[in-house]
Amino acid sequence: MPENYSPEREFFVGIDSDGCVFDSMELKHKECFVPVFINTYDLQGISKYAREASEYVNLYSKSRGCNRFLALVEQLDWLSRRPEVKARNVQVPQLTGVINWLAQESRPGNPTLASAVEATGDPDLTKALEWSHDVNKAIEAMVRGVPPFPNVKSCLERFADSADMLVVSATPNAALEAEWEEHGIAKFVREICGQEAGNKKETLAVASQYEKDKSLMLGDAPGDHKAAMANDCLFFPINPGNEEASWQRLLDEGIDRFFAGTFAGEYQQELLEEFNKCLPAAPPWPVDG
Repeated sequence: MPENYSPEREFFVGIDSDGCVFDSMELKHKECFVPVFINTYDLQGISKYAREASEYVNLYSKSRGCNRFLALVEQLDWLSRRPEVKARNVQVPQLTGVINWLAQESRPGNPTLASAVEATGDPDLTKALEWSHDVNKAIEAMVRGVPPFPNVKSCLERFADSADMLVVSATPNAALEAEWEEHGIAKFVREICGQEAGNKKETLAVASQYEKDKSLMLGDAPGDHKAAMANDCLFFPINPGNEEASWQRLLDEGIDRFFAGTFAGEYQQELLEEFNKCLPAAPPWPVDG
């Protein structure tokens, strides 16, 4: 939760960024995360499968939008269980050090990982930090000129008079601030809360300061919905693959329902049923174990 936070308006809106406000998920993962992943972990011999595992976890599964280090562990796990990979006899790292660190760290990000590397010298943590820094460099070099989805700015303008807004994201703060400033929409939010601020559940704890059904989270991933539920927030999904239609629907009816108190209940359930059909729980390839 942001320090010394107190409501200034009657309503609250939390907003995810990558894949929700900006159509940047495909660009970042396919052009930045995946090449660095393959190079850092010497997966050239199984690059096709490494790419599929990374894209599945980060873009096309119910893990979409999760913390990058959690995603790193998951994609290596799927990769190690794929029969075609086993047949190639390419060693897939297990990252035991990262798994143990994640079990203890509530704010997994580069600063906390750097502290763990300094304290332990663990080779898994050292390589994960190298990977993460290289991903950030690739994103900084590649990602620019990606505007918000149509109707994002119109929705932010509609929310602005009556709602306090926070960016609630697992992306590092520097990248978030650069993107929101580049496109002139940072002025609509009170604060940008990225990876370093804590996880989404922690940031959304500010919702407890507002009356029931007067807090809303906008997101494109199941983790966004889970964080909203944990804090008794309503949830408007920006459906992966149908983002433009989702923002149009929010503008046409969702905002009015939220402010009028008719969002909870049947309308919320209808949105969630559509959202739950967007992403699979298992990959489209066979796995062992």
